Amino acid sequence: MTKKRLIIIAIVLIGLFFFYKLGDMFAPGSYPYAEHYELNYPEDKVIEAINNLKASDSGLLVPKVTIQGAGQWDLNDGKENKKDFWYKFYFYDKKKNEIMFTWTRPAGQSKTTFAFVSINKGLDLGHWEVINDDFGFFENRKIKKDFEETILKKIKENLDNN
Repeated sequence: MTKKRLIIIAIVLIGLFFFYKLGDMFAPGSYPYAEHYELNYPEDKVIEAINNLKASDSGLLVPKVTIQGAGQWDLNDGKENKKDFWYKFYFYDKKKNEIMFTWTRPAGQSKTTFAFVSINKGLDLGHWEVINDDFGFFENRKIKKDFEETILKKIKENLDNN
């Protein structure tokens, strides 16, 4: 009887795990794994704070990038078109030689969602790794903590001081 119960429990747990993974494969939305941060400021103020941060710390500006080792392009912040939901920002970490992709969007009259989406290793585009999906648990926590210390904390300070 006990052996039968263990088998049933194991089957149920394995089934739940596969059900979870199946749901994860069909995650809805354009950026389903992005780490979201709610800021109690209107989006225009958040955008201004981010632009001020990048103006004061040129190390956060992304240098020219390549695609498959060819060309030289700028990664521009902003919306791709007027109908776009997200105001996109790219930050560069010189020490790690990584590009961080983020976006903002309004979350009401005086709130903004700021999201950390992915990291590109190096200045050759196409090596993006998605936060909360492509990294292991402990590496993901470390990456988010580093982002919060180097980018998010400075944005909040800029918002609080203005």
